[in-house]
Amino acid sequence: MNFGLVELDTDTRQFWADVRNFFDEHVTETVLEEERVHGSGFSEPLHLALGKRGWVAPTWAKDEGGAGLGALHARIVAEELARSGAPFILASTTLLPPIAIRMFASPEIQAEVLPKVADGTVRICLGYTEPDCGSDLAAVRTRAVRDGGQWIINGQKMFTTGAQHSQYCFLLTRTDPSAAKHKGLTVFLLPLDTAGVEIRPIDTLGDERTNFVYLNDVRLDDGWRLGEVNSGWAVLAAPLNAEHSMGDESAQIQSPYLTECEKLWAAALQWATDSLDDTGTAPIADPAVRDVLADIAVQVELARSTPGPMGRIKCSETLMATASRVMDLVGASAQLCRGAEGAPVAGVLERGFRFAPGTAIYGGSTDIARNVIAERILGLPRSTPRRSTS
Repeated sequence: MNFGLVELDTDTRQFWADVRNFFDEHVTETVLEEERVHGSGFSEPLHLALGKRGWVAPTWAKDEGGAGLGALHARIVAEELARSGAPFILASTTLLPPIAIRMFASPEIQAEVLPKVADGTVRICLGYTEPDCGSDLAAVRTRAVRDGGQWIINGQKMFTTGAQHSQYCFLLTRTDPSAAKHKGLTVFLLPLDTAGVEIRPIDTLGDERTNFVYLNDVRLDDGWRLGEVNSGWAVLAAPLNAEHSMGDESAQIQSPYLTECEKLWAAALQWATDSLDDTGTAPIADPAVRDVLADIAVQVELARSTPGPMGRIKCSETLMATASRVMDLVGASAQLCRGAEGAPVAGVLERGFRFAPGTAIYGGSTDIARNVIAERILGLPRSTPRRSTS
């Protein structure tokens, strides 16, 4: 691990300043308040503005609608997006299905969908999780039955975040119930305006909006199928690898969690500096308070330096630990929500404490990440060995 400073040239510094000015202009208090109220993880005006700059998919080539940015400049955009506090969830998940669309969709579907993803006018949600299936994607029961040149789809998805703002769903279905559960799956790109699709909200402890998606006799042309019939697991592989940070040490899912840690740390520091007791002394004067704040800062940097699925676990657990530690540090008033009389630093601590636990399951749970580490990095046997078919 190289901890040396990265020297930035004049052009890069100017680019960084331009990016920061962009987010300062577009991430207004109205955008932030709308997210606090609705928790949808998305702002359409901001997303479209990003699309005009090519920053929805900043590393895509310019002729594909991206900005053609290298790793350093793309990281600057990501850092400033996180710093701004803008909602990001749907913008992040939308970039996972195009990995499979490029590999498995027809040229017509690619030409229809990918440029609109890049300009921000198309968003794609993930139709993976179902009731009673948890993180076991191969256990899905949403059924797709072939009917000539179409498929009839019935089932239910849940925790389909961003569906209310999406045009398509990257949909995992079961097409052969008699096959081994990893082999009877097929993936479709489902237009969400198709008859028979119903989206209903789910509100979470962390004030986030996610969704049920009900599929009732949905008829879908075979042209929307991605990959071969019953080969859906192969179609899922590349997007899942990206989501689980395999082969990419700068995991997409890590940065937002660390940003939340930094928000909590900054709020705790503000409380420690500005709160005065009867003698006019601030908590920051106490060495024990300074020790806690310093240790949180160290833990955030350790998490930032942890690559791949290991970083997935470290970032989530660092956020949960940070949320608990700052609550303990501040005391009972930290439980007061935004708008309540006496809530320190506008309720940031209380909101962060509610948000943190959910990060253990987003994008595949930390338990799944541990299995990935054990099986694919350490080379250990499967935790649930496949049964012999002989």
